[in-house]
Amino acid sequence: MDEVALALAERSAPRYTSYPTAPHFVKSVDGDTMRGWLAALPETASLSLYFHVPFCKEICAYCGCHTKALRQDAPLTAYKETLLREIELTAGATKARRVTSIHWGGGTPSMLGPARFAEISEYIRDYFSIGPDTEHAIELDPRLVDAALVEALTRAGVNRASLGAQDFNPHVQEASGRIQPFEQVARSVSLLRAGGIGAVNLDLMYGLPKQSVADARRTAELAASLAPTRLAVFGYAHVPWFKTHQKLIDASTLAGAAERLEQARVVRETLEAAGYVAIGLDHFAKPDDPMAIAAREKRLRRNFQGYTTDAADALLPFGVSSIGRLPQGYVGNAADLAGWRRAIEAGVFSTNRGLALTRDDEARAAVIERLMCDFEVDWGAVALAHGFAEDAFDAARAELETLAGQGLVTLAGRKVVVTEAGRPFSRLAAAAFDAYLDKGAARHSAAV
Repeated sequence: MDEVALALAERSAPRYTSYPTAPHFVKSVDGDTMRGWLAALPETASLSLYFHVPFCKEICAYCGCHTKALRQDAPLTAYKETLLREIELTAGATKARRVTSIHWGGGTPSMLGPARFAEISEYIRDYFSIGPDTEHAIELDPRLVDAALVEALTRAGVNRASLGAQDFNPHVQEASGRIQPFEQVARSVSLLRAGGIGAVNLDLMYGLPKQSVADARRTAELAASLAPTRLAVFGYAHVPWFKTHQKLIDASTLAGAAERLEQARVVRETLEAAGYVAIGLDHFAKPDDPMAIAAREKRLRRNFQGYTTDAADALLPFGVSSIGRLPQGYVGNAADLAGWRRAIEAGVFSTNRGLALTRDDEARAAVIERLMCDFEVDWGAVALAHGFAEDAFDAARAELETLAGQGLVTLAGRKVVVTEAGRPFSRLAAAAFDAYLDKGAARHSAAV
């Protein structure tokens, strides 16, 4: 690997699960803004619902999620009650009802337990329109999956589950603060499939402490042996200035840029050899999976959950720290439990940050999303489609020409195509169109 590639891999860049990115949200977007934007949704608008449950039994050292350790039961019941009120509040503020997607994230959403989860799911059905084609997905900790939970999920209509596998090597698990043998994950997969949840995803990570290239390959081989429908493979983001518990990880045990690139390469090579199709930066799916089909047809989307087939008109947030998007812009719920609860119990939205999108934001977001999903975009055509002059975003050309000189992209007119060698660095190509990147002091993870 040459020095240029190493230098690029060490550069920081946003993950672009939104544009503009969350560090640029402003406090002037509040509960009144949320109510107004919801009221403006037409009755025919399609909805995606995201529920965040910010609790885990213990915090893994590598975790980058908004969550906290919880050993008591009472806070879960209180959280459930506030979620019910939030469902009522949100449904009462909009005429839109048709839901195409429900996603539960965390934290560990299943910590709610079968009874509480069933009650919330019933409330969702009471206040929104859930059809047979609605995707109902949940993120699960394999260590907490049992037959009673699977039965509750199935009855609630869950039809896709994502298991956090991360790595299957004992020494890596120990260094990462999460012990879960391969056999435990395999048992969870079997329970889910036996219960009728056939769409099972696995989440893997590279760049973990004490993880070698051989460890990454072994994990990918074992993961493929479970025949998941999709896999997500994320590079560990070491951001101890943001997630202080990551200070538990000895930074000297983390792979450098060259090894991280090699780990990502062998995982991709292993999964493709097992019959999976690479999608975007970090996803893999069987060729007949809806995500693989969407990628081939250039219908793939990207939101706060990563790559998705969800094309809903609005993403509505529920729970602490949850972020949503409406046609007018982004909205973020209060990140502190007490603040979120006080607002909802008072009958107002807890929204305390967000961003009203300008026409320029929307156009640049479209350029960045296509680059992140398709690895190519004609930025002139996108500019024209959004009512701008064809050369509106030509300022990106200087950075793109630098990347082209390094063999990472090709340029033809105003069309940029990320090369095969450049795909791991796609975030850098997207950053060329980011008008906010040099504003403020936000810090981002490494590009690879």
